[in-house]
Amino acid sequence: MKLSDFDYHLPDELIAQHPAALRTASRLLHLDGITGNVQDRQFSDIVSLLRSGDVLVFNNTKVIKARLHGRKETGGSAEVLVERILDNNSTKTNKALAHIRASKSPKPGSKIIFAGNIRATMVARVDDLFELHFDDDQSVYDVLNQHGEVPLPPYITHLPDAADESRYQTVYAKHIGSVAAPTAGLHFDESLLSQIQAAGVTLAYVTLHVGAGTFQPVRDDDISKHIMHSERYHVPPETVEAVDHARAAGGRVIAVGTTSMRTLEAASSSGALCAQHAETQIFIKPGYEFKTVDRLITNFHLPKSTLMMLVAAFAGHDNMVNAYRHAVENRYRFFSYGDAMLIEKSR
Repeated sequence: MKLSDFDYHLPDELIAQHPAALRTASRLLHLDGITGNVQDRQFSDIVSLLRSGDVLVFNNTKVIKARLHGRKETGGSAEVLVERILDNNSTKTNKALAHIRASKSPKPGSKIIFAGNIRATMVARVDDLFELHFDDDQSVYDVLNQHGEVPLPPYITHLPDAADESRYQTVYAKHIGSVAAPTAGLHFDESLLSQIQAAGVTLAYVTLHVGAGTFQPVRDDDISKHIMHSERYHVPPETVEAVDHARAAGGRVIAVGTTSMRTLEAASSSGALCAQHAETQIFIKPGYEFKTVDRLITNFHLPKSTLMMLVAAFAGHDNMVNAYRHAVENRYRFFSYGDAMLIEKSR
């Protein structure tokens, strides 16, 4: 398939700039991947669309305030977006990989100065990224907490504020390390999670730290040439047990978000889901054979993105095209702060 097969027209006014007043107040488009039928619902209807014995798998990564504004020693401005904190097992680490936006790329040995006279040295290039070491053993976590901004996606045009610090984070976020939110999870609040559990549905968790590469465009019309960015993930043993138990009881495995989907499928590469710490560059596109996931809860994605390809692989390309056309015509809200879909897997 070609990149143009995953394009669609989206009016700018349908790109959600702010979240709904309540997390659960978004709309939900229910797509049956077998029949292609779509139904318009509210997200709070999700409880009635689950059944006892199902397992919902969430990504419990936590978004860091990854964007820093500074200046080079030569005086030019520099915007830093931390992609990955190195030596992540220590909250005291002073090393990070980052994207740097400046008039000229910094050279090894040059410094960037941030608020509070905090300085970081650019040590080396690592492909498209820069390795930064913060001086005086400044903890990257401390610097970001004190001076960083919530890394809102490029299609959200307002500056991040206090509301974004809360709403661009899931209520179950636990393990710090993402520079983008697993946005399908933004629709759940504590009350809804309690209702789901009361209905006999198991809640399970994986961790995938989302990198800025999630917004990387596909540049070749031949999608098979695209190389995915690498992301760290963890599937704990209790999640494998929950999935196995649901399978044995005839329940369904429901991935909350494409990051949960990619984690579960990456950890099922041998055919069965395995507990593991690993990295993945899995590229799910039409033709992929799903091993673990039966249903997917996801937001609407950017045209020509790898996430559109994932949805097409799961729902069927024609079904996806028709569902997106329906969503545009019916004025659904799109992207991170927008509405959601519940997708039943295509045959």
